[in-house]
Amino acid sequence: MKRLAVLTSGGDCSGMNATLRAVVRAGLASGAEVIGIQKGFHGLIDRHYDILDTRSVSNVLQRGGTFLQSARCKEMRTEAGLRLATENLKGLGAEGLIVIGGDGSLKGAYAIYQQGIPVIGIPASIDNDIPFTDMSLGVDTALNNIITAIDNLKDTASSHDRAFVVETMGRDCGYLAVVATIASGAEYSLIPEEPYDLDQICTDLRRRYREGRSNSIILVAEGAGSAQEIADQIKERIGFETRVMVLGHYQRGGSPSVFDRLLGARFGQAAVENLLKGNGGKMLGLRAREIVLTDLETVITSGSRPIDPMLPLLASQLAV
Repeated sequence: MKRLAVLTSGGDCSGMNATLRAVVRAGLASGAEVIGIQKGFHGLIDRHYDILDTRSVSNVLQRGGTFLQSARCKEMRTEAGLRLATENLKGLGAEGLIVIGGDGSLKGAYAIYQQGIPVIGIPASIDNDIPFTDMSLGVDTALNNIITAIDNLKDTASSHDRAFVVETMGRDCGYLAVVATIASGAEYSLIPEEPYDLDQICTDLRRRYREGRSNSIILVAEGAGSAQEIADQIKERIGFETRVMVLGHYQRGGSPSVFDRLLGARFGQAAVENLLKGNGGKMLGLRAREIVLTDLETVITSGSRPIDPMLPLLASQLAV
């Protein structure tokens, strides 16, 4: 292969730039030219692209987000949009494509692969809900962002008799909330995968107050309920002063952690290597510290990565 294309799609995350840098440098080292597609699959449909060189990826390693920008593309779900994207990719002379993104992006990658273009997918989703990889790109940085926020909240919570309800991302997956609960020493994590009893939580809060522990941190994954509604119910039931913080897109940004920089570098280099070897139609994953390949078809038909049942159990036991 003499020319490869790369794009970032769906929700952005820290570590994407590290991956792009590795793709470009590994590609050039292997004698392949690299085309950067702007704004995800929209860039394929609209023919927005740049030829990337070492200067293109200088000083990007420490930056969050993606310098290629990202977007979701409804047109890729249509036959006409898919056909146009594929024709434009071939028109650019690209002999392979690397797609960095979440579940929807990987579905788009597989659709293009079915049109005869070799494709490698790289999992990037702070929810860590993509199967066949222990960690997706951006998860570690998002967790560090959450922990920083909670550590700061604890300082002010300890100065007042208050409960803080903190809402994290995680519409269908509570990984961020439950791991952050364990790592920050928060008292509760409410996640979509596990039922919770707000009456019991209020009973526990009263007990903690009688024991002299007058502040609490409750993490809520967005898919488990509204942080504001939960805070209102706690205040109504026990009269405990509550405050709400919705972390929102703050979790996605910031300079990537060492883990995400290294993971991005490994994913980017492996993506180029496997395309050049002819291993199209695959997703890269991290399994027991090794980079592994899984068929894209298997990935997109296997549903979301289930949460390890040990994590909610550990969070519950450590909150006693």
